[in-house]
Amino acid sequence: MIRFRLRELIIEKEFNENRRITLEEIARATKIQRTTLSRIGGQRGYNTTTLNIDRLCEYFGCRVESIMEHIKEPDVK
Repeated sequence: MIRFRLRELIIEKEFNENRRITLEEIARATKIQRTTLSRIGGQRGYNTTTLNIDRLCEYFGCRVESIMEHIKEPDVK
């Protein structure tokens, strides 16, 4: 499963810039719907487009590996 690290990136950016960052601000800067950002940040297994990933990489100034990671799902018995 792919796990998005949006929350962690927001927290890190807030710390580095010493200010609060809202999903509204990110939505305006990236042209990604706020509801989509909310789903990326909180909905397990959410599927988004590569365009959104690219926009988030631009906004946070990071590589794709910083936005998302692969998590092995536990074996279901």
